[in-house]
Amino acid sequence: MPKDRRVRVSVTAPDPISREGVVSQLRRHPDVEVCGDAASASVTLFVEDTLDEAALTRLRRAVRGEGARAVLVTGAVREHELLDVIECGVGAIVWRREATAHRLAQAVLTTARGGGDLPTDLLGQLIGQVRRLHQGGPDQPGFILSFTKREVDVVRLVAEGFDTSEIAQKLAYSERTVKNVMHGLTTRLHLRNRAHVVAYALREGYI
Repeated sequence: MPKDRRVRVSVTAPDPISREGVVSQLRRHPDVEVCGDAASASVTLFVEDTLDEAALTRLRRAVRGEGARAVLVTGAVREHELLDVIECGVGAIVWRREATAHRLAQAVLTTARGGGDLPTDLLGQLIGQVRRLHQGGPDQPGFILSFTKREVDVVRLVAEGFDTSEIAQKLAYSERTVKNVMHGLTTRLHLRNRAHVVAYALREGYI
């Protein structure tokens, strides 16, 4: 494939051996070009041993700050971490034990096209979480409360990484209106912050 049509991907890993292993796998694929500069990459691939807050912050920064799409290679994602990872904007997750050249390239190319690629067992976890929430009653956590169109519009832009002033400009609202929408959601749904609102909206299928 011509060089200018390849998907440019940068690789971030906790140690040189892990990084070079992933880079050598990706370089085998003719549709992928590995670059050293994350700013010029359309996809950033992260190898993370532990999904702590620092790792989640790196993922958010890549997707929201740098505008890249993200692929996560990790050993495990615990059930309570799954929505956090999705909220960060990760397009694909690959288990380290399955990180062959073909699997990595597949995840990168799918993510570059805007698609999603989750391991089957994680899809099962996600479906299970949604099912449990749908079975809840009005006094149970996760009971579905409908979003208004205005709330959906605001939360979708929050999920895409826009700040309050940018959202107000895009929707032709005042900044006070945007803040009131987010405050109303956190209060009504008993959520902690903006990220929690986005995770809830993703989980319930509003965005």
